[in-house]
Amino acid sequence: MTAVRKVAVIGAGVTGLAAAIQLAKAGVDVDVFESKPELSALGSGISLQGNALRVFDALGAWDDIRAAGYPFEGLNLRAPGPDAPIVAELPDVKTGGPDYPAAMGMPRPALAQILLAHAQKAGAQVRFGVKLTALEDGAGPDDTVSVIVDGESAGEYDLVIGADGLHSTVRDLIGIEQKPEPTGMGIWRTFVSRPAEVVRSELYYGGPVYIAGYTPTGENSMYAFLVEKAQDRFAVSDEDATRIMLEESRAYGGPWNAIRADLEKGARANYTWFTQHIVTEPWNRGRVVIIGDAAHSCPPTIAQGAAQGLEDAFVLTGLLTSRDTVDAALWDEFHARRLPRAQAVVEASVQLGQWQIDGNRDADAGGLIFGIAQQMAQPA
Repeated sequence: MTAVRKVAVIGAGVTGLAAAIQLAKAGVDVDVFESKPELSALGSGISLQGNALRVFDALGAWDDIRAAGYPFEGLNLRAPGPDAPIVAELPDVKTGGPDYPAAMGMPRPALAQILLAHAQKAGAQVRFGVKLTALEDGAGPDDTVSVIVDGESAGEYDLVIGADGLHSTVRDLIGIEQKPEPTGMGIWRTFVSRPAEVVRSELYYGGPVYIAGYTPTGENSMYAFLVEKAQDRFAVSDEDATRIMLEESRAYGGPWNAIRADLEKGARANYTWFTQHIVTEPWNRGRVVIIGDAAHSCPPTIAQGAAQGLEDAFVLTGLLTSRDTVDAALWDEFHARRLPRAQAVVEASVQLGQWQIDGNRDADAGGLIFGIAQQMAQPA
């Protein structure tokens, strides 16, 4: 017996598909609604820490994800300049435990396709190109929610899970006012070929931008990024985006020479701002709940964003499939297990960025990162 029989998941990102997989595996009828017409084949890469990999294993998707990604151990710090010497080789905490790599990079589109395939195999129905427009009380005697997409009813559900990202429609519809706010940093990203010498994430602190770095995502691929002061870059052309990333990267040698070569050959650069927010308890309003980036967001300074969304989905679905009813006790346990953990990640991620903005060279960034990693090593 599960607490729900029919669930609507709004959003077909990593968090939403993880929730759909677990519920469908337990025999729950799951409909996923995604406003985009299809999963994008474009995109850069994603860094996944061990606690994210642990959830993928629980989903049954770990073997496919491991084969499509690039697992690695440790983190290198390099100095800016033409020689780009390695100044520190730091071990990673195995936040997923000894059975998983400390971290892994992979192309975002590949991850999305794998999770979609697993959701559909488990029995979830996924609809693309449909936009949520309203949530209404169900017409029947039970506590249900009527989901309205594109102005028409899509059915009544025992629960609606809003996993629809930073600009969540579900969050707006249920009256939660806390929303992502800019942190003052912006990031350029590009997807390029991997030089043989890049076998783990590497970061460069100093120079013309706050942070320069890259993460391997496959035998022949990696994504590279430059973190700068947030600027209005959103209207620049593709050509200007590539030119800006090229110019800002010239202070960094080593593998950045190969990255620039790919940019000069036409690799695309994209730009976003870092944001931060944490919705204070509760994340639900009745039978509607938000998880993932809809409930919390942070800069990727400790690469825990995807992991926290996955943990949200895993904890929530575990409660829903092990209880008989959706009641106050279920929500109390969900919030007790998720809110403090997500808040710790958000606050630490924002603090690391703020130290960069302030030019604080005495801050114990390593200690903060290690402390959060130790917390994440404990199962959610």
